[in-house]
Amino acid sequence: MPQPVRKVQPPLKFLPQRLDPLVIRVVKFLLPAWMRYKLSIASIQTENTEVLVELYQKFQADKVRMLLTFRHPGTADPFVMAYLLWYAVPKAARRMGVKFKEPVRSHFMYDRGIPLWAGEFVTWLFPRLGGTPIFRGKADRQGLKAARDLMANGVIPLSLAPEGGANEHSEMVGSLEPGAAQLGFWCADDLHKANRPESVYVVPIGIQYSYRDLSWSPLEDLLTEMETTAGISPEMSIPKGHLADAQADALYGRLLRLSDHLLEIMEGFYARYYHRTFPEIATAEPEVNGCHRNQYLTKRLKSRLEVVLQVAEEYFGLEPKGSLSDRCRKIEQAGWSHIYRDIEELSPLEQGLADWTAEEASLKLNHMRIVERLSSVTGHYILQKPSIDRFAETILIVWKIVEHLKGGDPHSPPDLGLKSLRITVGKPLSVTERFPTYQKDRRHARQEVEALTRELQTSLEEMIV
Repeated sequence: MPQPVRKVQPPLKFLPQRLDPLVIRVVKFLLPAWMRYKLSIASIQTENTEVLVELYQKFQADKVRMLLTFRHPGTADPFVMAYLLWYAVPKAARRMGVKFKEPVRSHFMYDRGIPLWAGEFVTWLFPRLGGTPIFRGKADRQGLKAARDLMANGVIPLSLAPEGGANEHSEMVGSLEPGAAQLGFWCADDLHKANRPESVYVVPIGIQYSYRDLSWSPLEDLLTEMETTAGISPEMSIPKGHLADAQADALYGRLLRLSDHLLEIMEGFYARYYHRTFPEIATAEPEVNGCHRNQYLTKRLKSRLEVVLQVAEEYFGLEPKGSLSDRCRKIEQAGWSHIYRDIEELSPLEQGLADWTAEEASLKLNHMRIVERLSSVTGHYILQKPSIDRFAETILIVWKIVEHLKGGDPHSPPDLGLKSLRITVGKPLSVTERFPTYQKDRRHARQEVEALTRELQTSLEEMIV
């Protein structure tokens, strides 16, 4: 496991955005090389960037306000959005003969927890790139107020990832949080109260990665490494020259075997040291091409995650309410309240107890981290389409879980080769058209937020190829 926090820390401060054009120019200059050599993105395809050209024109003419909502399959996505706005949109504008009043850029919302693991440089950098933080898992009035103000009054648009966090799947959209739609309606409400005529749009932006020349061998090597780490004998690989289907079948069998073994280890750990019992999962159906075995593992995983999450919830005195993601965020906030707190007037004895509490809370957060990583594993992603890209994404998810459990760095996964990137700008979704119904009462407001969220989800899903 990662090293726990040993000492209680001062409260986490809100980091107000401090947009710095000089910092942006430096990062913009470095971005292409960073994407090529650090992120392994070798080619970039953009579609429908003309939509953003027209919207930025109208935005700079005070005719529209817009929220850019992008897919979040991985940690490289913020760099992708920067490339889209700093390079692709201006290029499309030149092609269209359009000149902007100001450089194309945006503010962006980010999880306040990111700087905790990304480091002091990111803590310094994000505000200067126009980032505004949000504490997920609680009512962050200051963060929401800042985002709402930028949405209605910022000199540049606001962007965010409506999935909340990276879902690790390029070809699957996670469940969207309602915050994006709500921000859009808040903006429409603020404009209405100020008698301002701008229209409000939510703009869906698809991001999709694929490997260019990935072969099965690196995936087999990675599986072998994890099998050895987990203490099971690596299975024989399919000899080179066999059909890709045979290689995929063999690899999938090994992946299921490793997953089964990891669950056994987890069950033994929580049964022995946390005195937990696990419900039996029925296996009555016969095995057909690994399908029923996969379904069994999926059900088993879901029930085990429930038990693991309860360990942390019971420690922090939390009720198990909401989705797994919601519960993880609440646990995170509860842990932070033990670690980051007022300590100026503590006596030496109270300081010692506070350190003790902080360390225990830090350790309990590891249970939540396990669930957070395992919850991104689906029971159907590979079976629906057994492509080498989907295999690679799933194997990297398992690698991050293994690395986390053995105390390594899950934020530095192995590089499997060069990637192609596809960025698609979708049809803008009008918030203004829905606003009259939203205004009626709370019930209608809730329904409109839910309807816009569903429409955004559908739009993002339709951009996947």
